[in-house]
Amino acid sequence: MKISVSGVRGIYGGDLTLHNISKFTRLFASSLIKPEGGCVLASDTRPSSRLISQFVAANLMEQGIHVYNLGVAPTPVVFRESRKYAAGVVITASHNPLQWNGIKFIINGRGVFEDEVNFIFNEKSVLKPAKFGKYFDISSDYVDQVAHLTSKKQVKSKARVGLDPGGGAACGYCNELFKQLGHTFYSVNDISGLSSRNPDPTIDGLSELRILVSSNNLDFGFAFDLDGDRLVVINSQGEKLSADSTLLLCVANAISMGMKKFVSSIDTSLSIEKYIHQNGCSLYYSKVGEANVVKKMLDTEADAGGEGSSAGFIMPKFNMCRDGFLASSIISSSEKKLIDECLNFSSQYLQLRSVVFVDSSLHIKVINKLRDVLKAEASEILIVDGVKAILDDDSWILVRPSNTEDAIRISVESKTQRAKLLFKRTSERIQTVYDQVK
Repeated sequence: MKISVSGVRGIYGGDLTLHNISKFTRLFASSLIKPEGGCVLASDTRPSSRLISQFVAANLMEQGIHVYNLGVAPTPVVFRESRKYAAGVVITASHNPLQWNGIKFIINGRGVFEDEVNFIFNEKSVLKPAKFGKYFDISSDYVDQVAHLTSKKQVKSKARVGLDPGGGAACGYCNELFKQLGHTFYSVNDISGLSSRNPDPTIDGLSELRILVSSNNLDFGFAFDLDGDRLVVINSQGEKLSADSTLLLCVANAISMGMKKFVSSIDTSLSIEKYIHQNGCSLYYSKVGEANVVKKMLDTEADAGGEGSSAGFIMPKFNMCRDGFLASSIISSSEKKLIDECLNFSSQYLQLRSVVFVDSSLHIKVINKLRDVLKAEASEILIVDGVKAILDDDSWILVRPSNTEDAIRISVESKTQRAKLLFKRTSERIQTVYDQVK
C-alpha cells in the first residue's frame, strides 16, 4: 500500500483493506474537515469502487460530516465541486490496474500537501462527534463551466475528434462536453465499466482510437484514464503525442490567453521551459506530484502549468488538479498554426520514462548511491525530488522514488540518439546498485 500526496492506493482485498479505509477516512475527517462544510464524494468505475464509496460515506457521516455524493464522476469534477464545501474524497486508483483502488483526499479545493499527509497519518486518535452527518445525492454543472471557459477563445472553426474514456468515470461527461463545444465527435469504450484497453492510456497502444481517428479523418483523438485527470492525445495521423507535447499545447494556449507565470514538475521537458522563456514568461519548478505542483503555483501565484510526465495541465483559478477535460477542450479549440508550432518545437527533444522495480524500503539507499555516480558527469545536481543530473543545455537525467509503486522512476531527455543511450545506461546502473544493496 502506498501513502503519498496522491492519496492512499493498494490492491483491494490485499494491502488495501476495509479496516485501513475506515482508519484513513476517519482520520481525514476528524483532523482536516470542518463539519459544517461537508464533503463531496465520488468514485471511478472499478469493480470495488461502489462498495468502498458506500463504506467511506458511512465513516464520514460517523464523524459528523455531511456527505454530498456525485456517484460515478471524474476527479476534476470532484475538485471543482469541492470548492463549494470543506473537502472532497474520490475513490480511485487513477491509472493503476483494475485490482487496485484508493482514496484521494481534497481539502479547500486542492489535494493534500505533504505536511498534511504526515499530519493525517500520524494521528493516533479519532474524534467522536455528538451526532451523525447527513447524506445527499448531488449533480454538478462542471461540464457547462469548462465549455464556457473554452468558448472565450472565440475559435472560428469546429474540430472533429475521437473520444476514448476507457469505460471510466469520463463516460458521458466527455461526450456532453464536446457536444456543448459544438465539435463533431465519435466515441469508443464509452460504456461505464466496460473497456477493451488498459486503464492507463499512456502505456496502452490505443489501437481503437487511432483507427477511429485515421479512418474518419479526425483532427484529434482524446483518451482518458479511469478517473479522467490524465489525457493522451492522438494527432490527425493517428499517432500518440508525447505527454510533454500535450502539456506544451496547453501552455502555449494559456500564453495566447494572456497568462504569464507557470509552474511545472521537475521531470518536464526542456521544450516547455524554452517555449515559455522565448515568449517572455516565467517558469518555476516543483517536485513531481500534482499536489506539489499546485502548492508551488499557490506560493508563486502562477497562472497555469502542470506535469510533463502525465500531460497533467493545471489552471489553478479554475481547478487545482490535473484536468483532462480542460486540456482536451483547450487543445481541440486551438488554431492549427499554434498546434504546428508546438509540435515542431517539441520534436527537437526525446523524453524517455520508465521504472525499475525496487522495494520502497531501499529507495533512499539506491538513489543516494546513484547521486554519487552521476556527480562525476553532471554540470549540476538537483535534489528537489530524487536526483536530477543536468548534463548540458539539452540533456538531463532524473531518478526519483515512485509515490504510487514499489519502483524507482527514470526520466531522461536529450536529442534522439543520446536520449536512448542515456536511458539504457541509467536503467542498468539502477539495477546494478539495487542488486548491491538488497
